[in-house]
Amino acid sequence: MTNPQTAPDEQKPPTGQEPRLRTHGWTSGPPISEFPHLTGEEILLEWIAGRIPEPSICSTMGFHLTEVKAGTAVFEGEVGDHLFNPMNTVHGGYLATLLDSALGCAVLSRLPAGVGYTTTQLNVHMLRPLFADSELLRCEGVVLHVGRTMATAEARVVGAESGKLYAHATTTCAILRPRPAA
Repeated sequence: MTNPQTAPDEQKPPTGQEPRLRTHGWTSGPPISEFPHLTGEEILLEWIAGRIPEPSICSTMGFHLTEVKAGTAVFEGEVGDHLFNPMNTVHGGYLATLLDSALGCAVLSRLPAGVGYTTTQLNVHMLRPLFADSELLRCEGVVLHVGRTMATAEARVVGAESGKLYAHATTTCAILRPRPAA
């Protein structure tokens, strides 16, 4: 927002702080409820194959689902200064979102056709900072338990090359079964 009482040359950022632009694109796909005949694992495999568009959060945050098997989901993510907090390190919300995505997809990979989930609890531990030039990250979520009404999982974010542990998390998810017709 421009202050009309400020001269135009006073509105420029300080030297070395020129504005930068980051754009991304995505394809809005149908919700998974549009695929009631596919299991969670099948939905995720279709997503990796590009036959179901990935959720827009992936392009927004810069991470992508790369592997899935029953009970496991793996994402890879790149960081940059567009994710900085006031300390000039990657914001913890990026790691929390990456972890939540891997955890939730791990749970989804174990669900039968027509059944969904939602995160009800997320516990994140961040162990070391990430910087703009930090390595590619790998986040693997693994299911611990799937019951009729809830599931639990754990995940770790590690450097794809170094194997250094950056963060880990656990989750509890509510299992969303189809409602009976009224």
